[in-house]
Amino acid sequence: MNDNNTMNPESEVLSVYWENDRLFFLDQTKLPVEVIREEQTSVEQVWDSIKKLKVRGAPAIGIAGAYGLYIGARSFGALSAGEFMTKLQETADYLDSSRPTAVNLSWGLKRMVRTAAQAAGSGAGSDAILQILKEEAEAIHREDKDLCRGMGESGLPLIREGMGILTHCNAGALATSILGTATAPMYLAHEKGISFRVYADETRPLLQGARLTSWELQQAGIDVTLICDNMAASLMASGKVDLVIVGTDRVAANGDVANKIGTCGVALLAKHFGIPFYVACPSSTVDMETPSGRDIPIEERDPEEVRNFGARRTGPEEVKVWNPAFDVTPHELVAGLITEKGILRPPYSESLKTLAEEA
Repeated sequence: MNDNNTMNPESEVLSVYWENDRLFFLDQTKLPVEVIREEQTSVEQVWDSIKKLKVRGAPAIGIAGAYGLYIGARSFGALSAGEFMTKLQETADYLDSSRPTAVNLSWGLKRMVRTAAQAAGSGAGSDAILQILKEEAEAIHREDKDLCRGMGESGLPLIREGMGILTHCNAGALATSILGTATAPMYLAHEKGISFRVYADETRPLLQGARLTSWELQQAGIDVTLICDNMAASLMASGKVDLVIVGTDRVAANGDVANKIGTCGVALLAKHFGIPFYVACPSSTVDMETPSGRDIPIEERDPEEVRNFGARRTGPEEVKVWNPAFDVTPHELVAGLITEKGILRPPYSESLKTLAEEA
């Protein structure tokens, strides 16, 4: 691993690494060619890393945002509690602006600010609030590990000996703290010795399926085959796909899901070929304040991501580009939502409401 700091070897594939009050991100823009871990020393650097997808995946950026807010707050120590809270909210709003679609980022930041506000309301000073923020960020990190294992256990019964599983983008360990969301059942099935195959869509334009999913599954010794996005239909028609599991960056109150661009097309294909389409998500990804997918803000990214394929220009310099990072899959196409508390089934307006009430 290319790193100027001594790192725990067990953290090699962790997207977010925290030790001794220091924060590191595995730079996912360099994978699979280079494995580089960067220390994050300022809130501006954390914002930039999230924006540039050095750290990505809804749960991972929720964790990253929480630690980033704590890092930013370390410079507020000389302020009064009231001034501290004002600056903290401003910093949270700044970090939240880095990626608008994934709800985990705003969820984590709101939780951090709410915890700090409770401490300030109880008379805590700036130093005490800062320590509480650190502990809350660490708690969010620990909880995500439990959520990932819970999703893995919930989805494990879906995976049977010899089946083929298609996934899109990266909802793996690199998108979370461990195990991933969509891949969590796969990792647990692999641990149990169940034999299965995974087909990973490359996921244009940024190739997260090619660069990240196929890399991490191969590292884990899981049987993985990489395909171009436009091969999914032929693969399904051939009978090689028995199950589709993807992740999501936000689940609306009616069960609509926002995930990496191309997911809706995969869901439509799965419906046509009679293949069950599941979405894995921690409860923190559910946004009961967003009624439906129509209300989810969709991030649009730099046109150059489409005009180029890697370092090679593949489109005219001035050609117009539409580059949404996500699409919305209607809940009617979703067979089930794999959560840490079990698999939710339709009608999602009811099962999600029950999930929220139990939280």
